[in-house]
Amino acid sequence: MARADLKTFTAFEGETRLEAGALASVARAAKIADDRGASRLLVLDDTTGRPIELDLRGSVDDVVSRLDAGEPETTKPPTRGRPKLGVTAREVTLLPAHWDWLAGQPGGASAALRRLVDQARRSGQDDVRLAKEAAYRVMSSLAGNALDFEEATRAFFAGDYDRFYDLTTPWPKDVADYVRTFVERVANYPPRRAADASFAQSVTVAPAR
Repeated sequence: MARADLKTFTAFEGETRLEAGALASVARAAKIADDRGASRLLVLDDTTGRPIELDLRGSVDDVVSRLDAGEPETTKPPTRGRPKLGVTAREVTLLPAHWDWLAGQPGGASAALRRLVDQARRSGQDDVRLAKEAAYRVMSSLAGNALDFEEATRAFFAGDYDRFYDLTTPWPKDVADYVRTFVERVANYPPRRAADASFAQSVTVAPAR
């Protein structure tokens, strides 16, 4: 998990990018825009694409100080397992056939499950899924009403990045550029395909106008 002080965020006012960077600077820009009456403010996490709720009450310094204070940690009740080894016990529900198969694996059910999880993590499929979810989340938040949004979304999920680029060219520049940063993460994820490389080059050479 990324450290909070290394995460970056981007603030939009409608279709215009206000600020990008650390949360404090982005919150400051959002507060200034809010004070002058901006009605369509949106702050997004640059990693997950999730909207961030900011408490914009008070002065700019009040807003930033609340970020510095952070959320109080909650005390968790003791859990079963072997915490000194980083092992936590939780319930898993499987069919009898699954338990029979796990019981026959070297090291038993727990060791077999850990190997399966590690194998899935090494495959990178989870990273690709999360990157796709983040890209779609940003597209929906910023461009849900944009021209050819549905067609662009279909092209993205089909891996047709050249068509996606063509369909998003008429979008507002700040929106298109930001959405494409998320789509590039999917297109450039190894192993790269020829179409992926073509899309990444097209985004770099000919950004939206």
